[in-house]
Amino acid sequence: MQLTLHTDFPTELKDEWNALLARSASHVPFLRHEYQQTWWQTRGGGEWQDATLALITAQRDGALVGVAPLFHARHNDRATLMLLGSIDISDYLDLLCAPDDLPQFTRALIDFLPVAGLPAWQKLSFFNVLESSPTLPALEAAAAAAGWGYSAERLSHSPYIPLPHDWETYLAGVDKKQRHEIRRKARRLEESGVPTRWYTVQEADTLEAEIDAFISLMAQDPDKEKFLSPAMRQMMAAGIRCAFEAGCLHLAFLEIDGHKAAAYYSFDYLNRLWVYNSGFNRDYLAYSPGWVLVSYILRWAIENGREAFDFMRGDEEYKYRMGAIDRFVLRADLTPR
Repeated sequence: MQLTLHTDFPTELKDEWNALLARSASHVPFLRHEYQQTWWQTRGGGEWQDATLALITAQRDGALVGVAPLFHARHNDRATLMLLGSIDISDYLDLLCAPDDLPQFTRALIDFLPVAGLPAWQKLSFFNVLESSPTLPALEAAAAAAGWGYSAERLSHSPYIPLPHDWETYLAGVDKKQRHEIRRKARRLEESGVPTRWYTVQEADTLEAEIDAFISLMAQDPDKEKFLSPAMRQMMAAGIRCAFEAGCLHLAFLEIDGHKAAAYYSFDYLNRLWVYNSGFNRDYLAYSPGWVLVSYILRWAIENGREAFDFMRGDEEYKYRMGAIDRFVLRADLTPR
């Protein structure tokens, strides 16, 4: 493998990058070229003010076979190399590499980094890697071969629901009390006499207005309002545009009496729905709009043949009440010795 350091984002690699992602051990929407480029342009929505791109590509016989999308910054007062997307807003991250190439690529990466001409650094920290990723054992083996230190720890719950083929089968599989709640809350809204509808954004000419509406709903939550700095709003909007252009945006709104009462921003990608963020209108909380909308989206996913409903990071109680199975994302740290 021939490894190359990129200190400017390689826009010309978009097609090769996404084709490699389709063959990679971890194929997640946060690793698409468009998302990674947008994240870097906004420095993660302002999360990183002083960072240097340290993206490594690997080629074999002129073909792209590996990408380590890294950047250099200070984290916890240590000069650190991290995956683009770290830490707060990208639920799943990883290297891009086909499973059969991972052992060679991780060994080559560890050999290359000390001589790549990077600013001085003290550790590699790979945040938000799914515990099932084969990258983790490959990194551990490569670190051991090089005499480096390796450690991994759980960072966050990441529950998901494997989806059956029909709605009634899904309901039969959840707790009886929860099954009653799902039906009761939807019925209460539907029988209220108040006009309601839910829809997903489909038209390019309405996208910007829908983005503004979604971010406004997010900002009704005090914690999210603090989170939504101008740079983070820019990142959130750009991420939605990227997903729309890639054909994987699932931005759903529930309207009550003509007003947007709830919204969910998800990725409809690889035959699963990845539920990313949400917002609610506090004026309509009596109707449980978030609960109703997520049940509508879940039913849509089942009826449209999706295989999983991925809640991604966070251990909010409602996810488990809806039948989610637990799993975790990890942080792997590698330290030269």
